[in-house]
Amino acid sequence: MINTSAVLDSMDVAAMVESLKDESLWNLILIALDTSLVKLSIQVVSIIIIVITYGRMIEICLYSSVSAIPFATMGNKEWGQIGTNYIKGLFALGLQGLFLMICLGIYAVLVKTIHVTTDIHTSIFGVLGYTVLLGIMMLKSGTIAKSIMNAH
Repeated sequence: MINTSAVLDSMDVAAMVESLKDESLWNLILIALDTSLVKLSIQVVSIIIIVITYGRMIEICLYSSVSAIPFATMGNKEWGQIGTNYIKGLFALGLQGLFLMICLGIYAVLVKTIHVTTDIHTSIFGVLGYTVLLGIMMLKSGTIAKSIMNAH
């Protein structure tokens, strides 16, 4: 079981707040802008990830709803490849769902390992980097699954 809790330690937060007290006004404004930009970027990537996940689930439902047609061709010698390719595609969709779950688990572990330091820029851009990486890997999960299953 993957522990997905990414709670910050109160000592880390206190050290971060103390380090901010020593910063100049322009550095605080820059940190506020960076934080706002990263927050907006993470929200955009989160919406993309949700759309990808729902799209994949709808794709699985649509793909399995027409299963009678390709399965009917499996007994025919000339058209049997249609059914075989359908089964490969169906297994690729299942493998893709597994890859999505693995990506989310890896993301939870990576975000948990980010060390909160007094350098706020490093911490927030680390979270942004992992979130963008999650989005890219979720986009690539279909291609990877289809290439493993040799599905067209």
